[in-house]
Amino acid sequence: MENNKSNTGLKVGLGIALVLFLATGFYTMNLYNSSKKVQNELTEEKRLVMNDLNAMAKQYDDAIGENDIANANLVEARGRIQGLIDSLKISETNVKSLWRYKRKYQSLQKEMDVLLAQNDSLRVENSYLATSLDSTRVRLEERTIFTDSLLVQNSALAEVVENAAILNTVGLKGFGVIERTSGKLIPTERASRTDKIRVCFTVAKNALVQAGDEELYVQVIDPKNNTLGLNEQVTFDEKTLNYSIISKFNYENASLNVCEFVTSKEANFEKGRYVVNVFNQKDLVSSSEFTLR
Repeated sequence: MENNKSNTGLKVGLGIALVLFLATGFYTMNLYNSSKKVQNELTEEKRLVMNDLNAMAKQYDDAIGENDIANANLVEARGRIQGLIDSLKISETNVKSLWRYKRKYQSLQKEMDVLLAQNDSLRVENSYLATSLDSTRVRLEERTIFTDSLLVQNSALAEVVENAAILNTVGLKGFGVIERTSGKLIPTERASRTDKIRVCFTVAKNALVQAGDEELYVQVIDPKNNTLGLNEQVTFDEKTLNYSIISKFNYENASLNVCEFVTSKEANFEKGRYVVNVFNQKDLVSSSEFTLR
């Protein structure tokens, strides 16, 4: 009787052990399959992020290839994308790592949209000017627009990344004018008839610059390399600047057209090439030239 009870207890124990063993095996298999599925999904997600980065790099390559002289901002942004691609290739495939790379990709996507839009806008503007001006004027304007476009793009890049807030100018022009007693101004290219030099430019909008009173230094250099106007000096960080006039204006977070007049201490203006520069403190932000006959 006791033997029967002992056998029955043994069978029950073996049954329970078998059930536990089978349950453990089933759980282990499900856990393995789940882990493998997650790893496959992470690998696929990493591949998709890599494809997005390569597509973005291709867009930059196309934009850079459209210009004989590569835009420094586009080249710099293309280099950051390549660095991210190289880093992603050797990174661990886990949720935390992929999330970090996806955030960097989203930031670079916003930056690219701004840079490529500006690049397209400048290309259209250059094309329009090339068809509306004579060949000599075109060469001069293209140099000016090229310089100004780089400054505008640097300003735009500052809004996307970490550039310092600084006002830049575009469309800088200088020319002689005849001033009538009525106050009317008549443009002229003749040195003997010029009463004043008129300098005009547009202060480009920069959302990083707070509204308020601002000033830029205008420098006009005559054919004999003399600085016209006040010809006074100001020093910034060991750099001395001779300026013709200080252009003071109220900046209201919008593009602003500014014109200034520069006079000569001599009786007449010299014939020849004049250079016009605009400085934001020690930084040259625009440069142009014109000729008086």
